[in-house]
Amino acid sequence: MDVQHLFDSRGDWIAFRLGEHVFDPGGDWVGWLPWDDGEIVDAHGEYLGTIVDRDGSRLYRYRDREYRGYPGYRENPGYPGYPGHPDSASRDYPPFGADDVDLLEIPVS
Repeated sequence: MDVQHLFDSRGDWIAFRLGEHVFDPGGDWVGWLPWDDGEIVDAHGEYLGTIVDRDGSRLYRYRDREYRGYPGYRENPGYPGYPGHPDSASRDYPPFGADDVDLLEIPVS
């Protein structure tokens, strides 16, 4: 399974995706992708952010987004192993209506 490194608008590595699960750089599980798109929910099924593929994979949180219903529940998949440290990405402006995701505000599950 390939690792997808995720960056914020400054180009800093803030998370990585492994399959349907998303982890912070320390390997703590922060959420998962319940649908066949880039939308991520946290362990409680709340919207966390969206993976946007622009100049590298970015993780942004849209301020206004339509509620998609409860995505179900996933167990914490455990420690994924070290994904390797990527180079930083270039700076990028978030899309209109989106901000950087602050993973420090997300409770670790």
